[in-house]
Amino acid sequence: MAEFRMPSLGADMEAGTLVEWRVRPGDHVQRGDIIADVETDKGIIEVEVFEAGVVEQMLVQPGTHVPVGTVLALLRTDGAAVATPGSVPLAPGPAPAVVSVPSASTPSASRPVAPAPAATGRRVRVSPLARRLAAELHVDLSTVQGSGPEGAIERADVERAAAMAQPTPPAPAPAAPRPSPAVPAFQAGMRRAIAAAMSRANREIPHYYLQTRIDMSRALHWLEVENQRRAIKDRLLPAVLIIKAVARALGEVPALNGYWIEDTLQLQEAVHLGFAIALRQGGLVAPAMHHADLKSLDELMQALRDLITRVRAGRLRSSEMTDATVTLTHLGDLGVETVYGVIYPPQVALIGCGKILEQPWAEHGMLGVRPVLTATLAADHRATDGHQGARFLEALNHFLQEVGP
Repeated sequence: MAEFRMPSLGADMEAGTLVEWRVRPGDHVQRGDIIADVETDKGIIEVEVFEAGVVEQMLVQPGTHVPVGTVLALLRTDGAAVATPGSVPLAPGPAPAVVSVPSASTPSASRPVAPAPAATGRRVRVSPLARRLAAELHVDLSTVQGSGPEGAIERADVERAAAMAQPTPPAPAPAAPRPSPAVPAFQAGMRRAIAAAMSRANREIPHYYLQTRIDMSRALHWLEVENQRRAIKDRLLPAVLIIKAVARALGEVPALNGYWIEDTLQLQEAVHLGFAIALRQGGLVAPAMHHADLKSLDELMQALRDLITRVRAGRLRSSEMTDATVTLTHLGDLGVETVYGVIYPPQVALIGCGKILEQPWAEHGMLGVRPVLTATLAADHRATDGHQGARFLEALNHFLQEVGP
């Protein structure tokens, strides 16, 4: 018998709220299957199972706020005996509709709950973002026609229903303290989570910073020629060239790809590159692009589009929240020239890239104007030193000069 526990989905996560079960007792599951949705301060995460087997029993009901490590369900793996009645407390199966139970210790305590779709003989799927939006707009989900896969209700469906419906008076304000009306509860919770992680990073990690300027002439020329051959939907972004170059450079300096845990550098063979993505409602997350070093430019472009879409729809997986071995933050689209980041523990490095700007550039005694990228490295001095950091930035420059499929 295997135990499925509340996972840790962030460096400072201490507890989470079980939002919804995706399975029922008796269901067969494979490693990597999504079996539950868990709400944290950074949003609702789709949690995967890491063992194959049969769901034996749910021990926690949706809406329950439990500490990390709490056993949520039991799985019967191959060859395991079936649990006998009374060996573990019986828990009723999950209801077709999820109703969040407020908890005074979480930001969701004052959040309204969306009415669940009426029972129709089959389970109606509702995306976590759609459920939250429905609560905020006072939309009855039983009146919403889903347009997603298998009739799933998505954000656009809720927005459409809200536009057609008459305004519903807001629920009375709770007496308990809550964030300022100018700061939504979800955003306030995320800011608290980010603040806790960054405070820990500044307190515990001895950062050192390095910076370099990279001539992007060759890379952008190659990209322009390549994109002219492609359909618009298949074109590549400059960010993908940077992602690929960062992943390859980590192969040259693997000491930056790992975790600092229990006063030891734990190197990671796979490069799971965390890419910082801003959320429309405020805050950001940095989900992992798995095996970024092994992916082609087209695969990276597809992975980036997919991540951005699912981040903003509230559909991230637990492995994407926990597997990142290093983080890249790219703020060039906002006009920022130089980024000095703070490492996300237990990682040991963060790469920052700003906007590609035309700048004076001297080469072979000649002065000209080139498109220049300013790249920075924030690294943990316990794990590496400036020499290794400089080697990484030089490798990054090298691979951006050799860009290609």
